[in-house]
Amino acid sequence: MKPATPWSLMTAVLLAACGDRPTASPVTPPGQAESATTKVLDASAAALQDKPPIEALNAYLDGFHFYSGRPQAQMEAHHYCATLNEDVIQCVIYDGNVEDAKLMGVEYIVSETLFATLPPAEKALWHSHAHEVKSGQLIAPGIPQVAENALMDKLVRTYGKTWHTWHTDLHRQLPLGVPQLMMGFTADGQADPAMVAARDQRFGVDSGRKREDRAAIAAPAIDPGADAWQRGQAFQIADPTQAHGGADHAAPAAPPSDPAANAASNKP
Repeated sequence: MKPATPWSLMTAVLLAACGDRPTASPVTPPGQAESATTKVLDASAAALQDKPPIEALNAYLDGFHFYSGRPQAQMEAHHYCATLNEDVIQCVIYDGNVEDAKLMGVEYIVSETLFATLPPAEKALWHSHAHEVKSGQLIAPGIPQVAENALMDKLVRTYGKTWHTWHTDLHRQLPLGVPQLMMGFTADGQADPAMVAARDQRFGVDSGRKREDRAAIAAPAIDPGADAWQRGQAFQIADPTQAHGGADHAAPAAPPSDPAANAASNKP
């Protein structure tokens, strides 16, 4: 058993305290309904098998992603995370928070200390979390404000690398194509306000109020190697299936944003 840390002790209570509102998946995959035999097998496995990696998921975060190089293609992302140590967190990402939510992808989160050790080519695949935290867009549903602020005070200095494998935001009923690199927002005016407002209404939160509540959280200087899409370096894996080559993602990437404006938007 790994030793408990202040971070793991705090996150251990997050899922238990979670009072999230149901968010359904937008797609239903093709296939026959689950048979009675399959239901019995599933119930038996649930009762008899231990699942340590799943049981280690002890924090729930809700935020937003967009496709690297296609900032107009945005979606809500439900993160269920496990702490590996004080510098590394791993999350599975779903398109909802109900039982039949679809597994969209994964995100790996590292501290600024570890991120600083990465080579430039690797840093280009990661995104900063400072604006997500300071803007109020990233939330930990169902926990008291003081606990959420403590969690955000840690996350504001982290970086994430995210791959989506099932693109239910495009109503893909199966996980088609190759994984896509995702990014996080870095400045005001990038996230679709209707998307944020719909999430806020569903969870009964106010992103604007959370921005105010997090004013005392110090925004770090962003490593210049992160958020490479802002410099026109929007990496994606070439997709031989053309699952991402249609009209859904045909709009050009937004021009690189002003680094000075980004820095200003992340100030308390």
